[in-house]
Amino acid sequence: MSGALIWLLVALGLGVVIVRRRSLAVGFVTVQALVLAVSAADDTAAAAAVLAVRAVALGTLLLLVVSRTREPRPVRAGIAPIARAGLAVGFALALTWLIPAIGLESRNAERGVLALIAFGVTAAATRRATLFQVLGIVLCENGLALAALQLPGGSSTVIELGVAFDLTLVALVAVVFHERIFAEFGAGDTAALRSLRE
Repeated sequence: MSGALIWLLVALGLGVVIVRRRSLAVGFVTVQALVLAVSAADDTAAAAAVLAVRAVALGTLLLLVVSRTREPRPVRAGIAPIARAGLAVGFALALTWLIPAIGLESRNAERGVLALIAFGVTAAATRRATLFQVLGIVLCENGLALAALQLPGGSSTVIELGVAFDLTLVALVAVVFHERIFAEFGAGDTAALRSLRE
């Protein structure tokens, strides 16, 4: 995979951290997953097909969730978009400085993987909207898919299928939790969970 494609994936990931609209963030994650699928076509058709199906299925599911769970008012993050971007980039830089080479085909690929994981963690940690927390999980998943595609000699198709399946299940469970929270509180705002007491 070329350096330009890796940095396109990183830019789309940073977009998820910054944007306010849920549908736009879902679009960024879906495009990111489709770019991964297209880049996997060079290695194996099976991996590319699995990644493409995963991208379309998750994108469709997340857009369906967005349309079914319209927020009565915007869920504010509590942190300005530029501050979230600064935190995400700072965390990504810290990871690239602290973590030694992890054995991928290029150092650019390693930096891209670490940046996507940092952006996913930042999105999940700094956003109150539950759907953005789900998108943070999907960003991390896309980072791991990039790592699998950039292993020297390519990774086993069985491993790629297993990772895609496992992480997709995690995202699906998170979507179910989002819908339950929305049904119970009328909003996908995690601040509403503070009202729960034992």
